[in-house]
Amino acid sequence: MPAIRGSQSKKKTRRHTRDLDQIHADLTDGKHLDQYKQTQAVEDLPGLGQWYCTECAKWFEGETNFLGHKKGSNHKRRVKALREEPHSQKAAEAAVGIGTDNGKRTNTTLMEIDGGAAATTT
Repeated sequence: MPAIRGSQSKKKTRRHTRDLDQIHADLTDGKHLDQYKQTQAVEDLPGLGQWYCTECAKWFEGETNFLGHKKGSNHKRRVKALREEPHSQKAAEAAVGIGTDNGKRTNTTLMEIDGGAAATTT
């Protein structure tokens, strides 16, 4: 039975790997990678989960496949893409002008016209 949006959408979602920001978090924090690996059942992984390429988020059946992958252009392209810092929500908000402005505070004295009392704001 084809998928809802056609027969090709099922294939695309099956091949979907982790995004670059997730992989960047794996490389910077070992805890993040361990948490991801614990969600996978060892019996279901190729090669019982022994050969894992962190940069590409792929499992391999044997050492020869893994070493061949490391020499390939797809792996090298992924490593080059991971050298850049991933985009963050804070950087996106700063680009459009939304952000925190912690500029210099000034002390001003406001005179109330009606009462004549002075009120100081900081």
